[in-house]
Amino acid sequence: MEREKCREKVWQAYRGVGQFAAAYDGMMANSSLLGRLAMRWVWGISDEGYRRFLRQAFAGIPKGFAGRMLEIPVGTGVLSLPVYRSLPQADILCMDYSETMLAAARQRADGMGLANVSFLQGDVGQLPSPEGQFDLVLSLNGFHVFPDKPRAYLETRRVLKGGGIFCGCMYVRGESRGRDFFVQNFCERKGYFSPPYETKESLEKRLREGYEEVSISLVGSFAGFVCKK
Repeated sequence: MEREKCREKVWQAYRGVGQFAAAYDGMMANSSLLGRLAMRWVWGISDEGYRRFLRQAFAGIPKGFAGRMLEIPVGTGVLSLPVYRSLPQADILCMDYSETMLAAARQRADGMGLANVSFLQGDVGQLPSPEGQFDLVLSLNGFHVFPDKPRAYLETRRVLKGGGIFCGCMYVRGESRGRDFFVQNFCERKGYFSPPYETKESLEKRLREGYEEVSISLVGSFAGFVCKK
């Protein structure tokens, strides 16, 4: 019951965010004045740090990737869809729980002419895909949001082929008391984040239990990860 209440709170929060996609995109892409201020003063990430954050977020996607990819959640696609321009041979499915976020992502993809990208509303805890369907699963800023994290880890691994790549980034606690305080007292209350959160150490331990190869890097309070099943 508590998990369902949390799921509903998250859905409501991101339904609202999707209705103001332009402001959200400015924050996520570090392209607006408010976004740059938040990135620097809230998250402690400079412009150069943000570029490193992007590099670590997408580090697991091989150059010229041409397989099947799942992105969960896609949000508005402000970070990932520009990257997909360089992957015309890939078959990419983008999922999100919020219909308003998906609508914004679809509109962006249409404007970019991304014919190899499709969209589906869905729950990471119940992925509507057979076992071993994808060569790569990407999750950008998703696991600090998902209400049922154990199920999300199981499902993302289940749909990945043997030898496939699981990669992305997430917030981890324990790197800054100030940022942890902000997450607990703002992000959680608004429904943007859902506890419990990994630390860098707990994330590495969890991923090593499910994957053959694991690499983790940090930019501020965000961990980038690349795993091979």
